[in-house]
Order: sequence, then structure tokens, then C-alpha cells
Amino acid sequence: MDGTNALGEFLRARRELVRPEDVGISAGGLRRVPGLRREEVATLAGISSDYYLRLEQGRDRNPSVQVLDALASVLRLDADATAHLIGLARLHEERRGTPRRRRTPKQEQVPPSIRRLIDGWTTNPAFVHNKLTDILAVNTLGAALSPNHAPGVNLLRAVFLDPAERELRRDWERATEDAVASLRARVGPDVDDPRLVELVGDLSLRSDRFRRLWARHDVQPHKAHLIRLRHPLVGDIDLQSDKLTINGTDGFILAVFHAEPGSRSAELLGLLGSLTASG
Repeated sequence: MDGTNALGEFLRARRELVRPEDVGISAGGLRRVPGLRREEVATLAGISSDYYLRLEQGRDRNPSVQVLDALASVLRLDADATAHLIGLARLHEERRGTPRRRRTPKQEQVPPSIRRLIDGWTTNPAFVHNKLTDILAVNTLGAALSPNHAPGVNLLRAVFLDPAERELRRDWERATEDAVASLRARVGPDVDDPRLVELVGDLSLRSDRFRRLWARHDVQPHKAHLIRLRHPLVGDIDLQSDKLTINGTDGFILAVFHAEPGSRSAELLGLLGSLTASG
């Protein structure tokens, strides 16, 4: 993945996920490709098959908003995926005629006020990560949830490659789906970021599941949800996960967890805090 035909890759991946019967097409007969054929997408979107072929092959990367909306409807994209599709098309238009430059990674510093904020949370695990899920800061209780909650660790790599992290997450299957889809949402059309290319390449080689999920091109911004853990010290614990973008940074995310007041998980989180405080 180098971003040279990100629009075409997205269209092809999403086309292959749509069942013919979902759009009123009989699935009878031999179909050599999964999902919809190119000519079926073109017909349903009201464009020529040749034009759609050029879009997928990267020979035409400047479709109109009307064409993009029509394709989004055919491919059954939700609002987030449609915005991603439009972003991919507009990125090429903005860069047309401009030489691509290799970007120098910026030094990533968590604002001191955010560090003080999370350090003051003694009952809420919390950490800060960048767009690629590199952990930049963590409070004491956050570090107690997982050894991988530590500065310098890439959480996406840990979730897919560390057996201990998989054992920790009782909902590992869903967690991995969400992690890949939210990564797509965070990076948006900036798919040629060298750090992203390196991360995706490494995980694609080392994890069959990551490679399959990345190839789907699912896009889903993080939404508050319940995470289900099996902690080696306190057992099964369910925590609400919320993630907030930190203004004034390059897409840093503040992740904070909390248990329902009065619940068994709240008791266990308090126990974990006590164990952590006592060493």
C-alpha cells in the first residue's frame, strides 16, 4: 500500500463486499468474483463500464460529487465510509501536479496539562496515543490494565501479535475489527504516510487476520463501547471506553475507561487500583 491508487483499491474492496441480492440482482449462475461485477456497479450508478474501470484502475481519479454519491449508494456505504471515499478522490485532485515529498516525522509531545489531567485520575485508567496507536502517555491505573499500555508500544501491533493481549481481551474478534476500521477513519485519505505504510506492511506480513481486515477497507470512527477484559489479577471486568481528540495536537487521542457505578466491575477496578497502589 503506497497510496498511488487508494481510490481504486477502496472501490474494488467495497464492491467485493456487496452481495448481488442486496441490490436486486439475481445471484444465479457462475460468478467468478465475490460481490458485484464492475459492469453491475457501473449500471447501478448510471455511469459507463469503461469509466468505472478507469476509476478502479487509477486512470481517472477525479470523479464528480454526483458520481461519488451514486457509487456510495450502490456500494451501500454509510456516512463515514462515504466521507472517506470523497476524501480519497479529493486528495488526488489536491496533489495533482505537486511532487510528492517524503515527510519527516514530527516529534510527538503530549501537552503537559493532559499529562497532569490523566495522572490525577486515580479511579479511571487512561492513556494517550497518536493516530497510529503509538502510546505516548499513560496513568498508573491504565498501565495496570495491560503491560502494553506503555509509552513506545504500538497498541495495534500488540492487539494482533501479542498472545497475552489476545488472552486479555474476551472480545478480541470485535476489538480487532474495530481497531482496523477506526485506524482507517483516523488516517483518512493520508494513506501514503510512511509510518502508516510501514505499520500496515509489517502487520500484513505477520498477521493473516489484520491483512484480511485491512483489505476490507472498513471505515468506522471510534464510538463509545464496552470492552470486556479477563485480567490476570482481578478476573473478568467490563469497562466503558471513550476516546477524545486532543485539540492542538496532530490527532492525539485520549482514551479513558470507567465502570458502571456500583457494579461488580467497579469493585474490581477499585481492587486493581488498590493492588497497584500497594505494589
